[in-house]
Amino acid sequence: MKIKPKYYLLTVLLLIIYGCSNTRYLNDGEMLYTGAEVKVEDTVMTRRERKDMEVNMEELARPKTNRKILGLRVKLYIYNIAGEPKKDSGFRYWLRNKVGEPPVLFSQVDLDYNADVLQNHAENNGYFKARVSADSTSSGKKKVEAVYTVTPKQQYKIRNVIFPSDSSLTRLDSAVAKTKRRTRLRKGRPYDLDVVKDERDRIDERLKQKGYYYFNPDYILVKVDSTVGDHQVDMRVIVKDEAPEKAKRQYTINNIYIFPNYSLNDTRDTINVKNIVKDSVQQYKDFTIIDPQNTFKPIIYDRTLYFHKGDLYNRTDHNLSLSRLISLGTFRFVKNEFRVSDSLENSLDAYYYLTPMPKKSIRTELSAKTNSANYTGSDLTVNWSNRNTFRAAELLSLSVYGGFEVQMAGQNKGYNVYRVGSEVSLVWPRFITPFRVEAPSAFVPKTRALVNYEFQKRIHLYALNSFKAQFSYLWKESTTKEHLLNVFDVNYVSPNSVSDEYQQMANNNPSIQRVIDKQFIFGPSYSYTFTNTMRKYKRHTVYYKGSLELAGTIFGLAGGANVKKGDTITFLNVPFSQYAKTEHEFRYFMRLGRDSKIATRAIVGIGVPYGNSSELPYVKQFFSGGTNSLRAFRARSVGPGSYYPEDIDPNSFVPDESGDIKLELNAEYRAKLYSVIHGAVFVDAGNVWLWNSNEENPGGKFTSDFMSQLAVGTGLGLRLDLDFLVLRLDGAFPIRKPWLPAGNRWVIDDVDFGSKTWRKDNLVFNLAIGYPF
Repeated sequence: MKIKPKYYLLTVLLLIIYGCSNTRYLNDGEMLYTGAEVKVEDTVMTRRERKDMEVNMEELARPKTNRKILGLRVKLYIYNIAGEPKKDSGFRYWLRNKVGEPPVLFSQVDLDYNADVLQNHAENNGYFKARVSADSTSSGKKKVEAVYTVTPKQQYKIRNVIFPSDSSLTRLDSAVAKTKRRTRLRKGRPYDLDVVKDERDRIDERLKQKGYYYFNPDYILVKVDSTVGDHQVDMRVIVKDEAPEKAKRQYTINNIYIFPNYSLNDTRDTINVKNIVKDSVQQYKDFTIIDPQNTFKPIIYDRTLYFHKGDLYNRTDHNLSLSRLISLGTFRFVKNEFRVSDSLENSLDAYYYLTPMPKKSIRTELSAKTNSANYTGSDLTVNWSNRNTFRAAELLSLSVYGGFEVQMAGQNKGYNVYRVGSEVSLVWPRFITPFRVEAPSAFVPKTRALVNYEFQKRIHLYALNSFKAQFSYLWKESTTKEHLLNVFDVNYVSPNSVSDEYQQMANNNPSIQRVIDKQFIFGPSYSYTFTNTMRKYKRHTVYYKGSLELAGTIFGLAGGANVKKGDTITFLNVPFSQYAKTEHEFRYFMRLGRDSKIATRAIVGIGVPYGNSSELPYVKQFFSGGTNSLRAFRARSVGPGSYYPEDIDPNSFVPDESGDIKLELNAEYRAKLYSVIHGAVFVDAGNVWLWNSNEENPGGKFTSDFMSQLAVGTGLGLRLDLDFLVLRLDGAFPIRKPWLPAGNRWVIDDVDFGSKTWRKDNLVFNLAIGYPF
């Protein structure tokens, strides 16, 4: 009898599920523990409150069950089928003990202990009269589940919070009283032990700002009186009587010692300054520097250390000094300690032990990449660095790099891209300005000078020489805010070896000609970045980057340039570019659960050419489509507007499409599938447009009808997320094509995965490193 395929597959699936049964490996009397269920019985709580309480308590029950993959205990099954190995090595031993995991038996569960843990958790959250009972129930053959029933009763809430009075006899009590304004213990809120602990930490943090170096949270006592009312508590904040005397004193800074060549091999925890030879000691302002080799100029400490002699100790200056020393990028390790001074009462001597990185180093980087235009390539970079170049923590870097991109199949097969280049940069850990500029943050401001040259060769078409020079300021306000100001930014691009094939295409298409035109761009630019996405447990996080470029403004205005009237000004025999360009990128992330989130992005970019230019230079224009853009479309193939190149020769080169205006919208649902494997469902929409009309790109000009010209694509993705590396594979297809006639641009009805022709024309696969945004 012939079995139908669907019944065959079902039979195989049932055999697999049966084969994965783990209870048949248990000995007589053993029961597999399948988990804990918590039932909260309460008529006052809302359903959501009960559910949250049940979920939180289930996490507290121990032990944890055997892990599941798609509902099956695969690791336990591997442990069982591996059997008992004959020796403590070999494949079977590795499979059983490294890949598999032993069964979690019900005999390992202490019901009474777990009940006490759950009751303690309830009391810590204000349910002082909670009751917890424990039982077990069979959840299948040789399977047992623990069941805990919680009756929380009414939750206690805060009635009054009492701090010491401002007129307290001791200075410490008075300091504690002054922290009351920002207390986290609020009248009317539920009692919560975690909040009490946070309050003690907050008070300790405030006291550290006032010079109480030896104080710690354990010296704060919060007395709770639960007899004052109907399910209410009064809370009194006091300093424990047993707090040591030195914890009750304020300290100032006395001597500051710096050891910039401290070795980690030194077995001494501290260094006795009295035993140091006087010839190796240098006094600079308030700092005593022990640097016999004269490795660093003392000025770097004046810019990084916030403490000065006579200052009242505070934790902010303490942390800022350490952060700045680390962010110099010169020291591998930074160690700091404070000792009570033996020469001045109620004062501290500060010690900084700094371990330098190797002054010179070479780093080699090799990377591979692919994109949706079927280009596959690799880059090799060799970087030589000299830290502390002029003995003030400057960083001199010299990089040499090369790379290639080849298309194994597709329309641009044979038009491979090769490039080589070099870059020299020098970074000073301070602002180099005619006047003094303060940057009061934990991060050292930087001044960077950079020179770059790159030679790019596109086989059979053209070669480009590109020169760049920059003078920039980089600084961070905080961990979330960063600035970059290029006060001097020059780009010069010159063509080389333009082939007859490409020149013939360029003669008929100004857009193609722009690529090989000489370009001279100079002017300032500024960018600002804000992000709190590093806070992984925050439900809502955002990323924003905005930038502004002004090219050739002063020269163009002073010279009266007007390309529309034929009044073009040249510099070094090249017409310089004149434009204003701004771009804004906003990302919003919302955590839906522990292993899932919604990620969205919006990009708006506008470039306005004027004066000496009728359009943005090619290297400054916007593009759409590709692995990190519209993933359902080939890289740089969308737009401008509703334009689509007709009569494309399948044997010729397909140029990139660009524009002066860009709008892009992305939305993606991300979820963890198993371990490091993540999945995604996404939708991308966007396009680019021209600021001025161009008869070579009909439909490319930006108009009020721009929303009807958005390209839209959707797809699925798989990601291998190893934290330090994310390997991404996205498969996408278009559902809206802006070049089709109005009214026919949605192509959802044309989707046909069973059609080979449709798949060839529409399916796009993107292999990339990192998330798209």
